[in-house]
Amino acid sequence: MQDYRLEPARTSDAAQLAAMSRALIESGLRPAWGADRIGWYMRHPESVVLTARSDRTLAGFAIMRFGDDVAHLNLLAVDPGHRRRGIARRLVTWLEESALTAGTFFIGLELRAQNAEAQDFYRALGYREVGRVPGYYQGLEAAIRMERDVRVSRPAAARS
Repeated sequence: MQDYRLEPARTSDAAQLAAMSRALIESGLRPAWGADRIGWYMRHPESVVLTARSDRTLAGFAIMRFGDDVAHLNLLAVDPGHRRRGIARRLVTWLEESALTAGTFFIGLELRAQNAEAQDFYRALGYREVGRVPGYYQGLEAAIRMERDVRVSRPAAARS
C-alpha cells in the first residue's frame, strides 16, 4: 500500500494538473482549466490547490476557492492508477476541515450529470443535490449542483 501525502501544489505542477483536468474531468469538452488558470488559483489568497503525492508521483488534486459563506470545490481528480485508495476522500476532508476552520460552513460543487460514480462518491460524503443546470458544460451536458454543511457530521460509512 502506497503512502500518500497531501501538500499545496507547486507552480511547476500547473501543466500536469491541467493535463489531468483535460483527461479526467473535461473529457469531451473544450479545456477550460489550463495551466495559467490553475496557476491563478495557486496564487490567489482565498484558494487552495491541494495535491496528493506518492514519492514523486502526482496521484490526485483538488482546487477550492473560499468565500465568506460558501466555499466552491472547482475540481477534484485522482489518476486512475491510484483510485480506490481513499485519496479523493482525503483531499475533500482536508478541504472541508480548512473551510470549517475558516468559518465557511457550506461547500458547493457542480459535477457532470452523467458521472454516476462521482455522484455516489459525494453522496457518501454527505453532499446533497440542490439542483440541476441544463447545458452547464459548454451547452453540451447538464450539471448537478451539490452542497454540504461541514458543521454536520458525515455519514458513518464515509468517516473511515
